[in-house]
Parts: sequence; structure tokens; C-alpha cells
Amino acid sequence: MADKAFWRARRVFVTGCSGILGSWLTLALLDAGADVVGLIRDYVPQSNLSLTGAIQRITRVDGDIADGELLKRVLNEYEIEIVFHLAAQPLVRLANRAPVGTFETNIRGTWLLLEACRVSPTVKRIVVASSDKAYGDQDVLPYTEEAPLQGRHPYDVSKSCADLLTQAYATTYNLPAAITRCGNIYGGGDLNWDRIVPGTMRSVLFGERPVIRSDGTPLRDYLYVDDIVAGYLRLAECLDDPALYGQAFNFGMDDPRTALDVARLIIAISDHPELEPVVLNQASHEIGRQYLSSEKAHRVLGWRAQYSLDEGLRRTLAWYRAFFQRANDV
Repeated sequence: MADKAFWRARRVFVTGCSGILGSWLTLALLDAGADVVGLIRDYVPQSNLSLTGAIQRITRVDGDIADGELLKRVLNEYEIEIVFHLAAQPLVRLANRAPVGTFETNIRGTWLLLEACRVSPTVKRIVVASSDKAYGDQDVLPYTEEAPLQGRHPYDVSKSCADLLTQAYATTYNLPAAITRCGNIYGGGDLNWDRIVPGTMRSVLFGERPVIRSDGTPLRDYLYVDDIVAGYLRLAECLDDPALYGQAFNFGMDDPRTALDVARLIIAISDHPELEPVVLNQASHEIGRQYLSSEKAHRVLGWRAQYSLDEGLRRTLAWYRAFFQRANDV
């Protein structure tokens, strides 16, 4: 996955390292020989970062992404060369309920980090996590990187803004930053049970009917976390090319599925194939169809998803089975 010769002894800063993507990215960096500094706001003992022991292998910085002075200190004190900015408030429902906190983390946190990188003498490569949600609702699908960013609801707006801020810093200050726009990431370690994959997996492992908050029809990309990690590493490795500064890259499967399809696939590979989902049809501000073209990542980066949805879901289900078995053994 990673070019070990490139990553060996590189000093890397990962914000949001305890999240699903951040934890697996941190593990991949450690396995490649990188020297990782991780920003952690809240210690979660059940997180993948803790359970794998990776938290013991990094330099841990406790703090908030919205603390600009802390970010400057970390970049300078540890002479950081590569930054992965993943820290975010990632839940759409929470953003709708409490937008200010989402804006503080996702927008202000991004400009503070970009500013810290701008004045750092050591930072040479920056990868910033945007989202397919930054595109908002569009008539033309799949989204390409040329589509306008037009989020309309709090979470979507926060990602549109973070994305545009990164482009502004790259264009105005020649900051060596690039942007990722990913579909729905799934894999072991996601403890946000409101999401379709972890919520459904928890239900089937307990022999319960999974609950779908929407009407089941929203169409999305679903991409296994190992494929996303490979995309992030590859993009950082390519950032010696100034032509990529400010560029955005879509990462998806190019095979969108509905929420109901995904729930039924999980049920089919579980020990309870007789279960039927409960469709609540209660989700608000849900974009109906949202999926990506990954052609640019294929062409420019040589990246392509390696895991089918079936294989990724099976690997993920095995992670959650072990997770709940461990909890029962305690």
C-alpha cells in the first residue's frame, strides 16, 4: 500500500487520528516506518487507535483542532514535514442539531491548520479531507472535480468551506496542499452507530432488525477504509509536483448503492439472513443521489479501489464480531 522507502522516518502529523480513517491511516504510516504525531481531542478507549495499540506507538498531542497556537507549536516543535488533516465533526444529524460546533471544528479548524502550515518552515505536503458532501445536491451525476461546491445544509457547507479554504491557501500562498473528496467510508473502527454500516452490523450481530432512518433510497458511494488509506498515501507521495497544489481528487467505487441495498447485503452475509430492515423514513435534509467519478484519481494518481463491496463488508463484519466478543470477555 505505502512506499516504505518514501515514508521511512518521515515526520507526519495526523489530525483526527482516532477516527475510523485516521486510525487506519496512522497504522499504515507506522507500518511504513513514519514518525507519527497524532492530535487527539477526546481519548476513546474503544477506538481502533487504542484497541490496536497504535496510540502507544505515536507521539500523542491532546488538544483541539481549533487551537491555532497549539497547531503552530506542534508543527515547529516536531519539525513536521507531512500533514494529513482529518479532524472534523463528521455527523450530519449533529451538524443539523448544533451547527456552530460543526463550523468551529470543520471550518475554523481548517483555516487555523492551513495558516500554521503556511508559516511553518518544515511542512512540505498537506492532504486535507473534504467530502462528496461538499458538492451539495446536483443534477449532473456522477460528480467530477469540476462540479461547483454548493453545500446548503450545515455539514455540507462546512465541507464546502474547508475545501475552498484549502484551494485559497494553495493558490494564494503556493501551499503544497491537495484535497480528497470521498464517498461513504466504512470499515472496522467506526463507532458512530447512526451510520448505516456500523449500525446495521451491530444489529445483525445481536440478532436484531437493522434500522434505516431514511426511506432506504438515498444512493451513495461506499468505499472500504483500506482503499481510502491507499488513496491518501498515494496523493501525499505525489505532492512533489506543484501542478497538484490546490487540486481535488474524488475517491469512490464508481458503483453507487442505496442504503437499503447495503443493509440487505450486510444481512445476507450475517448469521441472521432472515432479518428484515426497519425503514423509518425519518431522515431530514437527505440528498437523494450522491456519487462520484474517480476517473481523475485513476488517471493522475494511478489509484483504484481494490476491495469489492462484498469483500469490504465481510472484513468489516469480522472486525465488529471481534469487537463485541472482546467487550463480552471483559
